[in-house]
Amino acid sequence: MIAMTEVRTAHSADLDADARKAIRMLLDAAFEGDFSDVDWDHALGGVHVLVREDGELIAHGAVVQRRLLHAGRALRTGYVEGVAVRADRRGQGHGARVMAELERVIRGGYALGALSAADDAAGFYAARGWQAWQGRTCVLTPSGMERTPEDDGSTYVLPAGAAPGLTGVLVCDWRDGAVW
Repeated sequence: MIAMTEVRTAHSADLDADARKAIRMLLDAAFEGDFSDVDWDHALGGVHVLVREDGELIAHGAVVQRRLLHAGRALRTGYVEGVAVRADRRGQGHGARVMAELERVIRGGYALGALSAADDAAGFYAARGWQAWQGRTCVLTPSGMERTPEDDGSTYVLPAGAAPGLTGVLVCDWRDGAVW
C-alpha cells in the first residue's frame, strides 16, 4: 500500500486546536521531553510546514520573524524553529521536504534565514546550503548587548535578500528562554 503524503503550509493563526496539539505532541516526542513551553512559544506566530502521512502528522517546522543586527543593519530574519520528524519516519526525506518549504518562505519574505542547529543536525543544514556563522554571537537584552559564546558554533544563516558575510558580530533580539 502506498502512503498518501500531504505537505501543508499555514500561519499559526490558521492552525486549529487539533493541529496545534498534534504539532506539540510531535515536538515533545522528537525532542524526548526536552521541548519546553517557552520553546513552543518560540515556534508560534509564523509560518508552519506540516507533513502528514495518511492524515497523521509526521514532520513539522516553522519560520518566525526576528530582527538580527549585523554591521549596523537590522535584518528582517526568518528564524527556523521546531523542526522535527517522527522517529519512525526519519531518513526518508521528510525533514528535507519541511526545510525546502521553509527555505522558500525565507527566500521570498526575508533578508536572511537563521537557526540554531543541534550538533547532530548541523550536517543536515550545511548540506542544504546553510552556513555556520564564523563571527561572534550576542543578544540585545533589556540591559544591553551581551555575548552568547555558547551559540557561536551552532548558529547558521541562509542568505536570502541580504549577504551579510559570515564574520563580525551577529546580534539577535531578546526573548525568554534560549535566545538563539
